[in-house]
Amino acid sequence: MFFKGTKTRSAREIAESFDRIGGQVNAFTSKEYTCYYAKVLDEHADQALDVLADMFFNSSFDEEELAREKNVVYEEIKMYEDTPDDIVHDLLGKAVYGNHPLGYPILGTEDTLKTFNGDSLRQYMEQMYIPENIVISVAGNIDESFIQQVENYFGTYTSSHSAHQYVQPEFHTNHIARKKETEQAHLCLGFKGLPIGGEDVYSLIVLNNVLGGSMSSRLFQEVREQRGLAYSVFSYHSSYRDSGLVTIYGGTGSHQLDVLYDTVQETLYDLKDKGITDKELANSKEQLKGNLMLSLESTNSRMSRNGKNELMLGYHRSLDEILDLVNAVTKDSVNGLARDIFKDEFALSLISPSGDLPKGFKGN
Repeated sequence: MFFKGTKTRSAREIAESFDRIGGQVNAFTSKEYTCYYAKVLDEHADQALDVLADMFFNSSFDEEELAREKNVVYEEIKMYEDTPDDIVHDLLGKAVYGNHPLGYPILGTEDTLKTFNGDSLRQYMEQMYIPENIVISVAGNIDESFIQQVENYFGTYTSSHSAHQYVQPEFHTNHIARKKETEQAHLCLGFKGLPIGGEDVYSLIVLNNVLGGSMSSRLFQEVREQRGLAYSVFSYHSSYRDSGLVTIYGGTGSHQLDVLYDTVQETLYDLKDKGITDKELANSKEQLKGNLMLSLESTNSRMSRNGKNELMLGYHRSLDEILDLVNAVTKDSVNGLARDIFKDEFALSLISPSGDLPKGFKGN
């Protein structure tokens, strides 16, 4: 609704203010934060800041605009329901975190959407969009005069509300299976990971790269290249403020679900039993460093990373500090994490035509 008009600008005028200078304005929402951002030439930075500040302080939350936007989100939810390879990840979040906010889908549901109105949005903003919860991150060719402009717009912003105290998430090893007419069975396994500021988080990133984070990873090579069981198979780590989740995903024909599950388990057992090799460690660390260096070419990436670190951690690591942490990762630290994380109890989510769990799954 920030993009749907302010006291002095219509939704069209907000869009045109960026279009006519060749800029971009957008927003995205994660499990724990929302980012509103603009990307423009440095000569138009003041104008972009003016519009973003207007959206923040003066959004009208017009009821007619809200009704239209709710309908758009309704359609987005319906479209999402047609992508089981996405839904299965939300089901895993539900299996792991239950009714904690981390277990909710980012899009929400039709039932929750029906309860929203202009007043409820204003109330939410007053309670949550307070100085303690806001970070302004800027990357690019800026100078002190622009920083002063930011101060002029936001420096005197205050709120009578205090920061919301969140309930600590608990990690559950539940399973959720949904019967749905799909061409494939979609499977996720979930293991307890590390929070965003975890001491061994870079060892875990290396571990994930070796397991399923690249085309040369063990899962990709074994499941897809050697056995041809799946087109899409991968793993990833989600770090939150107070929790972490390592996810393994694979999509395959229903008749191959049991073989896929068993192959993943065999891969995990081999990883825990024998550990990673010197070559895997070296390759994964170089991949991480290369990805980091290439990301520096994007001001969007810098803006997002700096803002997230400041908001979630309260500090920002320099490039040299990150490289030192990556270089310090050892085989022992990675192998120890593999044994700690990939235990016999884990969460599972499944979407398939039958909804039947893999035969090898013992349940939790």
